[in-house]
Amino acid sequence: MDVVKALGRDLCNGLENVPVFIESNVNREAYPEFQYSPENVRGPGCEIDPSEVILPGCVCRVHSCLTETCSCMQAYGQTYNIHGQLHDQKNTENGYSRPLFECNVLCGCSEACFNRVVQRGLGLKLCVYPTQHRGWGVRALEAIPCRAFVCEYAGEVIGFEEARRRQLAQGPEDNNYIIAVREYAGQNRVTDTFVDPTMVGNVGRFLNHSCQPNLFMVPVRVHSPVPRLALFTVRDIAPDEELTFDYSGGFSNTLSVERLVQDHPGTDASRTDTLQRKPCHCGAQNCVRFLPLDISVLN
Repeated sequence: MDVVKALGRDLCNGLENVPVFIESNVNREAYPEFQYSPENVRGPGCEIDPSEVILPGCVCRVHSCLTETCSCMQAYGQTYNIHGQLHDQKNTENGYSRPLFECNVLCGCSEACFNRVVQRGLGLKLCVYPTQHRGWGVRALEAIPCRAFVCEYAGEVIGFEEARRRQLAQGPEDNNYIIAVREYAGQNRVTDTFVDPTMVGNVGRFLNHSCQPNLFMVPVRVHSPVPRLALFTVRDIAPDEELTFDYSGGFSNTLSVERLVQDHPGTDASRTDTLQRKPCHCGAQNCVRFLPLDISVLN
């Protein structure tokens, strides 16, 4: 039987380039209610609209930009190779990895330019399915090469105070979807981005944590200074393999993000007990037994 025919409805309702399938045996009543959005949306406390075009574009009048002449790549370095896979980011400035930028809507190059990847959206067949001990999960329905873009972790971009309010309002049984990305730009400049896909989000909200994941997260900027949290493969992915990433950001993230969700070093035991940290069931040999948790927004 064709694997696609055995799958259920399209989760994204046609909003992506390809369907995001749900297994056909899933009870509709068990499925969480949320608004599907392929990209980030502006939430409370977000000072810049993520959909607003702010960044300048290159003047390349070609099908695909050349590294030697494109002002985007001259300014920020090459983000991808010619096959659209994440380039090996070794160039640093003052000890920090360069931020990653794509050509954008103001650029003169075509939409097929190899420096446009995340902005094209989802291009792979994925399936959301119920796991045995870890809630929902996402598996690939096709082979995916190493360092290829899979999907964004998209949702509401919110401010620090709103992230704090939402996390404090969560009960012991509530799932925490808020991701906190901290980027260091040198000279004590730090940029924090909070993304919450609880009520508005995409397929990325269903990705499970693993202490030995096959995806890693990178902030990539396209039209706006607000980064898109892009997930790339650590290695080649086989069909039907579950896709996971490290919620702590501690696996293979050597680009421009330090940690995604992390324990705050000054947190006392009573606060940790109150939050009732959830056990990790990833099954990896190096499993740390508990899911990562960002407590810094609670202090």
